[in-house]
Amino acid sequence: MATFFLMTKLSPAVTAKMKDRERIGNRWLEQVKEKCPGVKFIAHYGLLGPYDFVDIYEAPDAETAAKVSMISLANGALQAESWVALPYKRIVDLAGEI
Repeated sequence: MATFFLMTKLSPAVTAKMKDRERIGNRWLEQVKEKCPGVKFIAHYGLLGPYDFVDIYEAPDAETAAKVSMISLANGALQAESWVALPYKRIVDLAGEI
């Protein structure tokens, strides 16, 4: 399984309803579990910066990661990006192959 970082920026309409954040987040998670059963969440953080949240998760492939981003967009994210993350040791090994 590959590791991904889901970087999410909420839409102004969703940020105006911060009291509903937990309910909206739970609905999103239910949809991800239903549509992407192979996804395993590792961590979830709120951010102070250009993105509102980061989720660290494992997925079987890039298509599944794309679905996670699309589910986020369908649930009020203004922007949702899934970035693949490689372990540092693997980056060093790849650099040695160049």
